Amino acid sequence: MVLISVIVPIYKVENFIGRCVDSLMKQSLRQGVEYIFVDDCSPDKSMLVLNEVLNSYPERKSNILIIKHKENKGLPSARNTGMQYASGKYIYHCDSDDYLEDNALELLLQQAESQHADIVWCDWFLTFSKNERYMKQPVYFTPDEALKGILKGHMKYNVWNKLVLHSLYTENGVLFPDGHGMGEDMTMIRLFACASKIAYLPTALYHYVKTNNEAYTTSFSQKALSDIQWNVTKTIDFLLYKKGESILCEINCFKLNVKYPFLISDRRDMYELWQTWFPESNSYIFRNNGSVRSRLLQYAASKRLFWLIRLHYSLVYRFVYGIIYR
Repeated sequence: MVLISVIVPIYKVENFIGRCVDSLMKQSLRQGVEYIFVDDCSPDKSMLVLNEVLNSYPERKSNILIIKHKENKGLPSARNTGMQYASGKYIYHCDSDDYLEDNALELLLQQAESQHADIVWCDWFLTFSKNERYMKQPVYFTPDEALKGILKGHMKYNVWNKLVLHSLYTENGVLFPDGHGMGEDMTMIRLFACASKIAYLPTALYHYVKTNNEAYTTSFSQKALSDIQWNVTKTIDFLLYKKGESILCEINCFKLNVKYPFLISDRRDMYELWQTWFPESNSYIFRNNGSVRSRLLQYAASKRLFWLIRLHYSLVYRFVYGIIYR
């Protein structure tokens, strides 16, 4: 019986995938795990590196499946392709430029089985080239508490620190948003809205690799912005269908959290973009559960105090993430 299906999309990660796959092959969970690698037409040497590493673990060969797209379809489609072939009781998504602690799958599985949980999440490391930060996640005891915590910005909805019951996807028709890659992690929000029981594992098991410090100044393309808006709309529609208007406050906080990254920049056009997105949510700034700093930053944006936002970026992101953590 396959207990966990690990799905790994691959595209332009030749400098990272070796460490990722090595960490997967070294997992202490030896039985009941399958690895599904989805080649999304990667144009570099990622697949060559993948096969070189896999050859070092012949004992895992029978548990490995490699699927190749005929054309590049994007990250959500690669995840969905992996799901089509997955036979495990649980699904685990691992990004191919990150890596896991050696006992990650075993501990997540133990927690899921012992708690009879639909979803288990854990802490994680924000890993730079020379340093890393321990990212503590909150504890919740019911799916509704967790859902509201996610929407209000207290817990991340990343896919890679969560083990999810396979049937939670299939029985609720939950798929990743083909063709809309930016914001595809919001799929996790829909899963929490469908869950009956959840569990938290207070241990960091995943390394989210952040080697490009300038990523905080990402220039959003029009396609990326359209994708985010599409995913936000679909997520909110799903939540209203499942939960009704009882979570309107949390939905507005979610809108604030979606546009918050526009303020992690020194560019005025990003600040102006923040102004135009979801203005109806601005009255909820101090009802959000984000950090005090993030709430003050958004309040400054609502008052068009752009000089203060630029100063914050220079002091915090340029210095802390550009010098201390790198």
